[in-house]
Amino acid sequence: MNPYLDEDLSALAEHARRFADARVASGYLERDRTRVLDRALMREMGEMGFIAPELPEHYGGQGMGSLAAGVIHEAVARADLSLSYINLLASLNGQILAHHARPEIAGPWLQRLTRGEALLAIALTEPRGGSDAASLRLRMERDGDHYVLNGEKTSISAADQADAAVVFARSGSVEAGARGVSALLVPMDLPGITRNRFDCHGQRAIGRGSIFFENVRVPASHLLGKEGEGFVQVMQGFDFSRALIGLQVLAVAQAALDETWEYVAGRQAFGKPLSAFQGVSHPLADFETQVQGARLLCLQTLWLKDRGLPHTAEAAMCKWWAPKLAYDVVHQCLLSFGHGGYDRGVMEQRLRDVLGFQIGDGTAQIMKTIIARTRAGREAVPA
Repeated sequence: MNPYLDEDLSALAEHARRFADARVASGYLERDRTRVLDRALMREMGEMGFIAPELPEHYGGQGMGSLAAGVIHEAVARADLSLSYINLLASLNGQILAHHARPEIAGPWLQRLTRGEALLAIALTEPRGGSDAASLRLRMERDGDHYVLNGEKTSISAADQADAAVVFARSGSVEAGARGVSALLVPMDLPGITRNRFDCHGQRAIGRGSIFFENVRVPASHLLGKEGEGFVQVMQGFDFSRALIGLQVLAVAQAALDETWEYVAGRQAFGKPLSAFQGVSHPLADFETQVQGARLLCLQTLWLKDRGLPHTAEAAMCKWWAPKLAYDVVHQCLLSFGHGGYDRGVMEQRLRDVLGFQIGDGTAQIMKTIIARTRAGREAVPA
């Protein structure tokens, strides 16, 4: 019994889990090797209603709420964390477009997004400011009916594969800080855009890279919200995505634990199952407890969001705790398999995949500062 998941959500989770086991899990290693995101599989997910189900029906969603997005996201991530980025990016960008884009701009893109026909990136990070997201230098200047973009974004998930990106740029002075940042929806086929791809340790099917803008002209109608409000928009969206990331990496950790329990119960040493030795079973029992607790925190955060209640601190807790915990869990599971775990395969790929979340989408240090500010007050925890 889970206090946050009713019968309908539990049935949805099982439905998504069966799909992921049947269609997603078998290609996990191959997608890592080839670094190719399966667009046909993405369209299948769209046909099943598994992409951004929390969006309103007139935008192609199911109007089901954040918890529905969470349980689907969890099921896909258990089978392939990199592929589950489709869900993560769709929910984060979909929320921004639905709330801040003009309806005539949001409608066609969100319909394509939920059908699995388009992939959207979020372009915030820059070479000189990873955690200092308010210090952006990519420029956007008004020129008649267009904005002109010049600059670079880096470490962007799906940089070389995205069909469009929500791009955050400086429309005011650097001294204005966050108040001088605006957001645009930028199709990636516009003249003046070039992209590359990094050779990262994990999450290789979705990939990361840089996007370069050289006199890129974007229609002014693609402005999201008002000028100078872009930073606030993305920070609100991150409260949602941080809880999703928590479920994403914990699903990987739970899959690793399930397989490791089965292995140590069946493997014999000194005439006993490995699980009979407390040095083997107790670390796994510790992690099983922590994963269950962290998962409940993530579900609680989405439950709060669905009810319009404050959840910024809880979201930050999800983001710093779950990735570190997931890495430690998979590491322990890999060691429990001995030399077989160290060989290239599912377990070592999981370790590489979850590691990146301790870096991207907000470091643990930034998350703890957010938590401290919500508890002690911003003035008591200055920048």
